[in-house]
Amino acid sequence: MNEDRERIEIELLLEGIYRLYGYDMRSYAYNSVRRRIWHRVQAMKLQTISALQEKVLHDPKSMKQLMKDMMINVTEMYRDPSLFLTFREKVVPLLHTYPFIRIWHAGCSTGEEVFSMAVLLHEEGLYHKSRIYATDVNEDIVDQAKTGTFPLRKMQKYTKNYMLAGGSGAFSQYYSATESTVTFHPFLKENIVFAQHNLVTDRSFNEFHVIFCRNVLIYFNKELQDHVHHLFYESLAPLGVLVLGNRESINFTRHADCYEMLNYKEKLYRKVK
Repeated sequence: MNEDRERIEIELLLEGIYRLYGYDMRSYAYNSVRRRIWHRVQAMKLQTISALQEKVLHDPKSMKQLMKDMMINVTEMYRDPSLFLTFREKVVPLLHTYPFIRIWHAGCSTGEEVFSMAVLLHEEGLYHKSRIYATDVNEDIVDQAKTGTFPLRKMQKYTKNYMLAGGSGAFSQYYSATESTVTFHPFLKENIVFAQHNLVTDRSFNEFHVIFCRNVLIYFNKELQDHVHHLFYESLAPLGVLVLGNRESINFTRHADCYEMLNYKEKLYRKVK
């Protein structure tokens, strides 16, 4: 009975969030949502999920706190360097054939992988004819990504990733540093468009040659994964490339037969029909 009550409370909370704030998390993977909701309940020293619902529906600050818990932002520059190295080898030659390149980073988080891509395109002589669209459901996270500012303490790791990803110069040439942060040079932001976009409720907004969406779909249930895969299929240009996270796949989706595998290990797919 307690489990039934808990599920009802969670469903009511998510329904209230959707109707009041427009964030639709009703089809997120249940166990993941449950863990994050209880984390916020305990952090606020509440007794029940219903008490959290009252806070969230009446206090936008409490809603922002919950959103931070719900949207786990696990990212780093050149995360999984072998992916970016494979991207240079397998995808960059294709991009050289286009007069103009559109890339969508869906679920861009705080922007580390977006700026990684900007540097990569610059080094491959492609940035001048590229437009990167960086989107996330959380508007505060998007605003943070826009700054191009990251903790200095992480740059040793990021520099190592950059080298392993095939970086061809000194990574430090792309940013200026203070005592605690680094900020990437303005020219790297010139061709990046940052925007709030909800994969659950919003539609396609352009045609893209590459879509990056890594380790976002693992938090969705099967129905929502199918919905997002259809969105990506509609958004990809013919022969466009889809890049997923290492725990994600297009297998068992309705568009599985519409792609060919460019690299199985790195989850690179090319749309062929």
